[in-house]
Amino acid sequence: MPLKAYGVLIARAVDVRREGAAGTPHYQVHLADDGGTNYRAAVNVLSQERPSELLYLVDEDLRHPVTARLDGLPGGWNSLPPGPGGPNLDFVRGNLFDPARMRTLPPDVSGPDNDLADLLDHYVRRAVADPEARLYVFGERWGPEPAVKDKAFGFLPGNGVHDIHMNQGNSRRFQGDDGVWQDGGILLHFPGQSRWVGVFLAFQSQSWHTDDATGHSIDDVDGNRPQPGAQPVRVVAALVNPAGPAPEPEAVTLINASPAPVDLTGWQVADRLGQASAVPPGPLAAGACLLVPLTGGAQLGNHGGEITLKNADGLKVHGVSYTAEQAARESWSVVF
Repeated sequence: MPLKAYGVLIARAVDVRREGAAGTPHYQVHLADDGGTNYRAAVNVLSQERPSELLYLVDEDLRHPVTARLDGLPGGWNSLPPGPGGPNLDFVRGNLFDPARMRTLPPDVSGPDNDLADLLDHYVRRAVADPEARLYVFGERWGPEPAVKDKAFGFLPGNGVHDIHMNQGNSRRFQGDDGVWQDGGILLHFPGQSRWVGVFLAFQSQSWHTDDATGHSIDDVDGNRPQPGAQPVRVVAALVNPAGPAPEPEAVTLINASPAPVDLTGWQVADRLGQASAVPPGPLAAGACLLVPLTGGAQLGNHGGEITLKNADGLKVHGVSYTAEQAARESWSVVF
C-alpha cells in the first residue's frame, strides 16, 4: 500500500545534525514554518539493503513545472492527494531528471566533500544562512507527538517528515511503501537568486520500471537504471504552442540515435495525466528523426508539462519536461 500521509513541508531550515555511518544513519534537518511550528526532516544517507550506498542527483538550477505547481501553497505541512494533478513527485513518471545521471556516495566518511552528508550540508547550510530561503520537503509526515521530544533537536512536540527518497519499485521487504506520485525529495528555493535547487535520492535496490497503479516493480522486466546515452530513441523537441485556435496541431519530434533501425509499432507519446497519442508505426532508420502529431490523446499545456515516450510494452523509454517560460513563444519548438 502507498504511504499513509504523503505531502510537502514548506519551512525554513534552522539547524542540521549529522549522524555517523553506524546503524541506519540520517542527515537531520531542523525546520520551522512561519507560524513557529518545529519539524525534523530525517534524510536517509544509507540503505538497509545492499548495495547500501544511495543514488543521488542534484540539479543546481531546477527548471521544471513542479515549481509553478507549488505556488500558492501555505507554509507548513501540506497533504497531497494521490495522482498527477498536483505538485507530487514521481521519479518515473514526472520526468524530474534523467536517472542515468544519478551517482552513488558513501554516507559519512572522514575528509571534506566526499560523502552524502557533505553534499547535503553544502546546500542545506546555505539555506540556513539565508533567511529568505525555504525548503520544500516531500515525504511522509509523522506526529505531532505531544509527549515525545524530538530525538535530534529536543523540541516538543515531536514532529517531522521522513521517506525523503524514491518510494516505488522497492524490494519485497519494503514493498508495502510502494506507490505512484509519492516520491520524496528536497527542493530548495532561494528567492533572492530566483533559483531552485533539487536534491533527489534513491536506493540502488529499487526498480525504475514500476506498475502505474501500485508502484511495484514489474515482473520479468529489467528495472535497472538506463545507462548514459543508452536510449536509442528519445524525445528531442516539442511544438507546444503552435499558432491558431484550439485544438492546436501540437507535435513531438523523436530521433533514433542508434546505428540500427528501431521498429516503433505500438509506441506512444504520453502526457503527465497518462493521455497518449500513437507514434506512426514502422521502422525509424538509424540517425533519422520523426515528427509525431499529437491527435486525440496527449496534450501539451502552455503552463508547463511532461512528455513521456513509451514502447510497445508500455514501458518508459525516455521522458522530458518543459516550463511555461519555454512554452511562451508561439510556433517555436522547445528543444531538449
